[in-house]
Amino acid sequence: MTYREAVRRSFPVPVVSLVLALVASLAAGIAVVADRSPAESRPEAVAAAAVSARQVHLQRFAPGAWKGAATERRYGRSYVGSRWSSPWIAPGFDYTELIASWSARTPGSSWIAVEVRGRAANGARTSWDTVARWAATDKVVKRRSGGSQADDGTRVATDTWRTAGLASYRIRVTVRHEAGRRSPRVDLATAMTSRLPAAAGAVSAPGVARGVELAVPRYSQMIHTGHYPQWGGGGEAWCSPTSTSMVLGYYGRLPGPGSYGWVPAGHPDPWVDATARSTYDHAYEGTGNWPFNTAYAARRLGRTGEAFVTRLRDLTDAELLVKAGIPPVVSIAFGRGDLTGAPISASNGHLLVIVGFTATGDVIVNDPAAASAEGVRRVYARAQLERIWLQASGGTAYVVHDAAHPLPAAPGGNW
Repeated sequence: MTYREAVRRSFPVPVVSLVLALVASLAAGIAVVADRSPAESRPEAVAAAAVSARQVHLQRFAPGAWKGAATERRYGRSYVGSRWSSPWIAPGFDYTELIASWSARTPGSSWIAVEVRGRAANGARTSWDTVARWAATDKVVKRRSGGSQADDGTRVATDTWRTAGLASYRIRVTVRHEAGRRSPRVDLATAMTSRLPAAAGAVSAPGVARGVELAVPRYSQMIHTGHYPQWGGGGEAWCSPTSTSMVLGYYGRLPGPGSYGWVPAGHPDPWVDATARSTYDHAYEGTGNWPFNTAYAARRLGRTGEAFVTRLRDLTDAELLVKAGIPPVVSIAFGRGDLTGAPISASNGHLLVIVGFTATGDVIVNDPAAASAEGVRRVYARAQLERIWLQASGGTAYVVHDAAHPLPAAPGGNW
């Protein structure tokens, strides 16, 4: 479905289920800026079936035991490993999308695999589908999303597992390392399930964060145009890692010089280049994979915080986070004339950081599509931004926070 076909439809308000498991050992005149290929842009989400009301489910569960996994040969090496599986989780509604997130350490040549399977109300089960094979570095393992795997009515679309409607699911994490070498450590696994209604209600009323603006540093993706074609080529392709970098800069957790020593002297904001390299999906061939960005952010935070992908119900949820000192990264798409004051005229997939709200409830953002850092701060009309955000991605957001900024209570149960 094209973007223009999508915008003629009513836009959704997300219904979300988030399951957290603690586990051991994207300049005016540019027509379109996209950190995603058109095939994977999010307006397609509005085709999801309608539901009568928001349905939200949150469950926290204890990890099961790690069990041995068969030896596997990849990347010219032999790997041993172990595996952990969640119990069956029922969000309380038939979900049509699931997005998994994780926080892990992968020393040396080690890596992890994240898989998901579902179960229908009648008990019929799908096969296990691989969401990602992931490693923090790319020296040995070329991190990649799992490919479609559309064999049983479900499919992986880069970072999103899509179904016709299932009642429950399990997630599975396998850690792999060469014999005698350090194993990965997984600290967090999450699964966000949702079924998007066909229409949204009225624009949300300004809430608790009116007049609040967080001191998030401002970086431009456009100053990186032409950088590193092997990791997306900078510029229009790097909205997601640039937004992730702004949030990490806010928390004082940007990578140090040792992480970007390969970037030539004189390159501005070299930590953005490093972030792009560390979030690049070698299957999707881009840096816009949502959980690859939160996995990188989580690794930078270490055990002092966490990062995951979820869906917010509307801007009132974003206000709760901003009030708590947490700037969410949100995924939008828009046509010409849909977002007054934007540095680009249209986009079929873009990410930016919500850093605050004006006294009247309009949205203060750091928009990395500006030509330079001086133009990154923008104020967008609340009604416009909320519409194109919910319409494009169902309210998708990266939630990244450290220990000094704990999550507030979540009325919608989505964090």
